[in-house]
Amino acid sequence: MSEFNEFDQQGSAPERSTSSIISHAFEMYKGVFLYALVMMIIYFIADFVIQSITGFGSWSNYSDFRDFEDFEDNYRSILMPKPGMSLYYSFSGLLSILLSPLYVGLIYIANKFNTKASIEFSDLFIGYRQNLGNILLYSLITNIILWVSFAMCFIPFLFVYPLFFLGYPILLFENANAMDAISKTYNIVKDNYSIFWGTAILGGLITLSGILLCCVGIIFTYPFVYIAMYSAYCAYLGKPRQITYNNDTTK
Repeated sequence: MSEFNEFDQQGSAPERSTSSIISHAFEMYKGVFLYALVMMIIYFIADFVIQSITGFGSWSNYSDFRDFEDFEDNYRSILMPKPGMSLYYSFSGLLSILLSPLYVGLIYIANKFNTKASIEFSDLFIGYRQNLGNILLYSLITNIILWVSFAMCFIPFLFVYPLFFLGYPILLFENANAMDAISKTYNIVKDNYSIFWGTAILGGLITLSGILLCCVGIIFTYPFVYIAMYSAYCAYLGKPRQITYNNDTTK
């Protein structure tokens, strides 16, 4: 069972601006980088298994995005049907949902680092112990919405994505259900849309910058966006209370 301690006086929260949130996220990311790397190694191993099963090489497909001068043609080439592509994306979408508790775990570790609490490797898997059903449901709903918006010439995705920017931190720190998390993040973001849009886009560009390094570099940059979500949560909802666990199941 999870319990919430009173607010720890240590730690920091950024101002409500894109630059402050991104700067705060960088500081947090430097402190939790090794855990972010472990998360990505797990993802890459699972993705490699899926590619082996489907016979579709996703990373060679996305490597086209390194040429930004032909962005439109490259975007079309990614969506163009290829052998094993439909099966790969079906499994990949399922994988993204099943691994979403790891994203929550990384956010939890970022909060521990921020509050100078002791971090354990098992903290990365807190999403599988707390609120798992709602995390998976939230991930399923948002993945469907975002994939539909991405397929609509990509532009709608840029405007829809920021609306879900606080969902994972809300699910973790407030133990909210999936629909409440969607509702709360939407209501906060729509009233501060320009800041969240700038944060989401800049955080996304930093996340995707690894593609420029022969695609392999994304293993070092992809987790950054989840740390930016944590920093945005701190800016608008305050530094969250630390979560502790009572392992005595007899109580």
